[in-house]
Amino acid sequence: MSNSMGIASVFVLSSLILSPMAMAEESQAFVTQNVARAQAFNQHQAEVMAKAQDATQAPQAATSQAQAAEKDS
Repeated sequence: MSNSMGIASVFVLSSLILSPMAMAEESQAFVTQNVARAQAFNQHQAEVMAKAQDATQAPQAATSQAQAAEKDS
């Protein structure tokens, strides 16, 4: 009987400790902060992709310009 009371008290205490975190996920401030983080991540990802595309296109453009210059010579 004592053992089951101890286990029950652990569940009750853990639910009391964790309940503010569960409520935080539903708060408007938490949602707003999550949206801001998602937008910042998407913007950063778009910038990285643009830089990667520029980096792959720059050597190709230089190569095609060099080939065009050789053909003109």
